[in-house]
Amino acid sequence: MVENPEMEIIEGEPCPFCQKKTLTLTEAEKEVPYFGKVAVFSMDCTSCHTHKADVECEEKHPPSKYVLEVSSEEDLKIRVIKSSTATIKIAHIGTIEPGEASNGYITNIEGILNRMKHQVETLKEQEEDPAIQKKIKNTLKKLRKVLWGEEKIKITLEDPKGNSAIISEKAVKTKL
Repeated sequence: MVENPEMEIIEGEPCPFCQKKTLTLTEAEKEVPYFGKVAVFSMDCTSCHTHKADVECEEKHPPSKYVLEVSSEEDLKIRVIKSSTATIKIAHIGTIEPGEASNGYITNIEGILNRMKHQVETLKEQEEDPAIQKKIKNTLKKLRKVLWGEEKIKITLEDPKGNSAIISEKAVKTKL
């Protein structure tokens, strides 16, 4: 076990999936301006490559919904806290759903858009229907334009547990 004031790491734990003692558990506390202290947890197995991560707030927040219009390259730097219970909707592009396989993380708008771009690229590789491939190609084109600051897009983040946020005065926060 490795310890420091900011992070705790426990290595050699039994993995719940492959049962080998190659699981590493990590917990770190971070102070997020305008949101408060959060704990970031992760578990990684070097044998079966299982990865799970989540974010929890130290103080309780009510269920919330954030809506942000991304309209410039500067908006790509806006901080996002996403827990495993949060849903992210990117207008006319797609949705990142919560669920058992969902991870929590701290990123920025650019990171969210790149995650979605990666998912769409994976779909493109698997799709054989030319009509659907064309739609996928147009979706990727739109994502690239947003990432280059050439096009606007609306992003909605909803979290029934309140462990997520878009940290910006531009984001409109309402009750979920």
